[in-house]
Amino acid sequence: MKIIILGAGQVGASVAESLVSEENDITIVDTDSARLAHLQDRLDLRAVVGNAAWPSVLRDAGADDADLLIAVTQSDQTNLVACKVAKSIFNLPTRIARLRSGDFLSNEALLSEENFAVDFALCPEEIVTDYIAKLVEFPEALQVVEFAGGRVTLVGVRAYEGGLLVGKPISSMREHFPIGIEARIPAIFRNGQPLTPDGDTLIENGDEVFLLAATEVVRPALRELRRMQRPVQRLMLAGGGNIGQRVAARLQKRYEVKIIEQSPVRAEHLASVLTNTLVLAGDATDEELLEQENIAEMDMFLSLTNDDEDNIMAATLAKRLGCKRVVALINRRAYADMVQGGPIDIGLSPAQISIGTLLAHVRRGDVAGVHSLRRGAAEALELVAHGDTKTSKVVGKTVGEIDWPKGVTVAAIVRHLDQQQIIGVSDEGTSIRRYGEVVIAHHDTLIEPEDHVIVFCVRKKLVRRVEKLFQVGFGFL
Repeated sequence: MKIIILGAGQVGASVAESLVSEENDITIVDTDSARLAHLQDRLDLRAVVGNAAWPSVLRDAGADDADLLIAVTQSDQTNLVACKVAKSIFNLPTRIARLRSGDFLSNEALLSEENFAVDFALCPEEIVTDYIAKLVEFPEALQVVEFAGGRVTLVGVRAYEGGLLVGKPISSMREHFPIGIEARIPAIFRNGQPLTPDGDTLIENGDEVFLLAATEVVRPALRELRRMQRPVQRLMLAGGGNIGQRVAARLQKRYEVKIIEQSPVRAEHLASVLTNTLVLAGDATDEELLEQENIAEMDMFLSLTNDDEDNIMAATLAKRLGCKRVVALINRRAYADMVQGGPIDIGLSPAQISIGTLLAHVRRGDVAGVHSLRRGAAEALELVAHGDTKTSKVVGKTVGEIDWPKGVTVAAIVRHLDQQQIIGVSDEGTSIRRYGEVVIAHHDTLIEPEDHVIVFCVRKKLVRRVEKLFQVGFGFL
């Protein structure tokens, strides 16, 4: 596939790195020649220096015969104009734009073919906010991702000494579950190295374990792996920028939230729009301020400023002063890899978090979801099985009959996702509905047409081979 990426920032560089290794022809455009030169030194791609919205620059980048345009510059206006030019002048088939402004995102007419011609709009800040909200919901987790519209949840946790499964084979997990609860461990990372577990694999203290289950039973399943922390009640945020404000707005209805913002002007603005959040004007690396605001009594500290060093310092200080769990937003992947597991419980890379949503629209075959795991080292895919026994390599076969690449595990299947069932009544008297049937995959599980198959790849290079398995042959309509 011939792909043009506009913008060589954190998101653009991460997208390029993910796609260039999958036999794609990548051209990246940016006004910063030094940044482009750095990327060319590391990756096999072509670089064009210039304004991404100019027709001449897009022509130089190969827009005449490109398959996909990914506009992820820092400017909404540039991204929108580039998509319009790509459609109107070059008739480029598919156009993706990164947009931060809610004014653009909420107006579908502006993004239509007749206007800015954006096929898919990506808002990294909103994706990161959703991700953080899940971490708050599961405070013991290292990572939480959902599949099939939230029907299935994958949670990464650290196994601890004394957990019911530590020192025991995975097959013993079923013995501890209540009747009706089923879960799967599709992957384990031990000392940074991936394992493809089977029923005889022993879980060791300190293992990073990924557990997948239907969303409604994932919490009791997690209790078998580690001691569950008490639910979060009190949160402190450092940084009131775009992400900090979004996170506070999302969480303030359910939790007691404080936010520290260094700029007095910005703090005043936050106080006017965040009606249920205590806004403090100050420096989150100020030890006296954190102690004064009872940091030791906080259940979680989220450092979300635009400065990596400030986030690392503030989170480290919060942990030293007694905060139970600290999370730092870190743009540089090298920093995120370095600090996580030390005083900082989780280092979040915004680019790695948001890239999965974008990649779902780039992958070949019918990929309904992509999640980058372990800061890009592994990936989990949600693929839709189309076709029949004649046109598909997977439909009509059991999981054990398919020639999966080594390092690939089929974790679960969501079937009949378009069908709903009423499972109860809420306190308000409304029906509680659930869509689809979750089937934890075993070697004898049959894959049926339109199944959503959730696959775990311990290495990114396996993704392309899995996608090929789900591509339908000629004759499928």
